Amino acid sequence: MIVGYVLALLAALASGSGSVLESIGVRRAGAYGGSALDLVHLRRQWIYFLGVGVDLVGFACAAAALHRLPLFLVQSVLAFSVGVTAAISAFLGSRLAAPGWAALGVGAVGLVLLGLSAQPGPAKVLPAGWRWVLPAMALVVGAIAWYFRRFDRPWAAQVLGFATGVGFSVVGVSARTLNLPSSGWGMLAEPAVWAMILNGLAAAVAFALALQKGGATAVNAIMFTTNTALSSVIGLLFLDDRVRDGFATFTIAGLILAMAGAIVTAHYATQAKEPLRTARLAA
Repeated sequence: MIVGYVLALLAALASGSGSVLESIGVRRAGAYGGSALDLVHLRRQWIYFLGVGVDLVGFACAAAALHRLPLFLVQSVLAFSVGVTAAISAFLGSRLAAPGWAALGVGAVGLVLLGLSAQPGPAKVLPAGWRWVLPAMALVVGAIAWYFRRFDRPWAAQVLGFATGVGFSVVGVSARTLNLPSSGWGMLAEPAVWAMILNGLAAAVAFALALQKGGATAVNAIMFTTNTALSSVIGLLFLDDRVRDGFATFTIAGLILAMAGAIVTAHYATQAKEPLRTARLAA
């Protein structure tokens, strides 16, 4: 169980750091505030692909943690990567108001409560039909990203952040329910593998589009709030994720505090000025 906690924390650190690097890459490419076609300029931004690589390391850590811990715990720890993003953005020159930092503290308390209430164990195997629904969800995420890419409004970043959260929720559910085959070729016939690949790609595109229209901290908060809420409900209702006897109140309070912390942080991060050093890097 301790290994699972360590892996989840490493995943949160990697995800928060990767988001900042990707946001810097978007700005350096001159794609911030532009159209979806401007994202083609990212091909020359090594810092963006460094961020993607760091995110992939975080995903690997999260996938390993999900084989040991319930979805609601791992995804809540991942949601705290918004604090990592906020801290790095502050170092780069962004100014997050005091209530925003207080919200991160509230979210940390929620994570402690969730950690105390979680019962480690494997996930329930999904029925064969439902396992093929997971790869198809990439079409839903892709459709949302394609439609809302055209709107140059702050709320468009929030919708795209929501789509990203849905995509990564499916990735998390797939990783939690993945049944590793005995042979390498068997991986090609495993729906959960395709669900992780397709939804991961769709979510990455939606995330890049969201970073065009909003700051990294705000987008991260929306993404991880969606991810945490959706994954937790699915895990508790369908995957046999368990809470320790007598700790149900801790779980409910922990989820509320963790998500509230992310939402309030998003509010104040949206009002914060863009990182000064990031702007210099983009020059």
